[in-house]
Amino acid sequence: MEPGVAVGATAPPERDPRRARRAAETVVARLRAAGHEALLAGGCVRDLLLGREPLDYDVATSAPASLVQRIFPRTVPVGVQFGVVLVLEQGEKIEVATFRSDGRYVDHRHPVEVTPSDARGDARRRDFTVNGMFLDPDRPSEPIDWVGGRADLERGVVRAIGDPRARFDEDRLRLLRAVRFAARFGWEIEPGTLAAIESLAPTVTTIAWERIGDEVVKILLEGGARRGFEMLETTGLLAAVLPEVAEMRRVEQSPDHHPEGDVLAHTLLCLGRIEPARHSEHVALALLLHDVEKRSCAERRPDGRITFHGHCERGAETAAAIVRRLRRSGDVESRVAWLVDRHLSHLDAPRMRASTLRRFLGEPWIDDLLEVIRIDALSGSGDLGPWEFCRASRDSLPGHAVLPEPLLRGRDLLDLGYRPGPRLGEILDRAFDAQLEGELVDAEQARAWVLDRFPPAAEPQGR
Repeated sequence: MEPGVAVGATAPPERDPRRARRAAETVVARLRAAGHEALLAGGCVRDLLLGREPLDYDVATSAPASLVQRIFPRTVPVGVQFGVVLVLEQGEKIEVATFRSDGRYVDHRHPVEVTPSDARGDARRRDFTVNGMFLDPDRPSEPIDWVGGRADLERGVVRAIGDPRARFDEDRLRLLRAVRFAARFGWEIEPGTLAAIESLAPTVTTIAWERIGDEVVKILLEGGARRGFEMLETTGLLAAVLPEVAEMRRVEQSPDHHPEGDVLAHTLLCLGRIEPARHSEHVALALLLHDVEKRSCAERRPDGRITFHGHCERGAETAAAIVRRLRRSGDVESRVAWLVDRHLSHLDAPRMRASTLRRFLGEPWIDDLLEVIRIDALSGSGDLGPWEFCRASRDSLPGHAVLPEPLLRGRDLLDLGYRPGPRLGEILDRAFDAQLEGELVDAEQARAWVLDRFPPAAEPQGR
């Protein structure tokens, strides 16, 4: 592993953006052949105009959902009541939505009623101007724009369509989406839209935490994570969604190890090193949360230095609770908690016994951990010495630190006359350490070694 090469990435299935585009254009053509208006819509139009190849395409049409289901043999009714159908075409999922105008919203997500509309009316119900344009595949350089999206795209501005408060009242998730788009593309948020976000930030948690969690992870992984979290902080959204992270601000650190400043300043530097499509959700969340409990463990010594003893262990518990709150999977929760718990373990590596070091480097999530360690160090003192030691030690081991199969297992000890109990596990641990030290090389030698050092006759007698 070379410095700067990310590990622990969860590689998504390979997708061909050209195939996705062909599938969307096929859907548009078939709807038109059936006598209906159909256009590419939303985010895919924005990305095409930016010169980016979208992976996901949406189509807006005059055809009612029931007709869309009849025209295409394979569909999924994801929101027929709102005129939304998923069309399965050429191995791709194309969302097809009927032109509509939305009525009153009551849950900050779903309208009470929707009414058929035309493309112009449909554009005005959408969230931001840059997402409110349409595109005729036959005229890819001429967007259909009734909301000023093209101008905002050229200026790099996130602007709510119409009244910002009304758009955010319809769906509170748009508060977070505005930040995500601004961070991802390096844009600014239009002042009126920004003011509405700041005013409504405390209300963002009225929506489902699953949706909040998805948006937080997207901010971490789509690009511009540092700027995204800086904007979350300044708008008040961070205090509402992740108060534990917001409280890192003004938690002082010793300048010898952390010349960059307080705990949040350090964390933001870590987030600035997250690379889209190269780092996993586990690594990103661990970088966000690895110092989350420094605030509760801070202690100033007589010499003025600040210590944070216990923040790894306590932080692991808090990180797990936060990941659960964001409704991420159990696998993500366990990995993030482990990474937070172990993110300083490497500091003892140069002094570890060979067997202890081998066990450490053979942990199943060691690649993730080494990446968290690397970014943590680069965002603080810059000292990569212990990390380089771990990396070199790992790369020098057979199978790159994958632990070997134990020469002895519990069944083997029982066959040798040992009785079940806690002592059995202790003997197996000692034997495995000797194996990792290179002292034991085969099962026969291991059995003799155990019998010599822990004879069965010396085992405590049961009653």
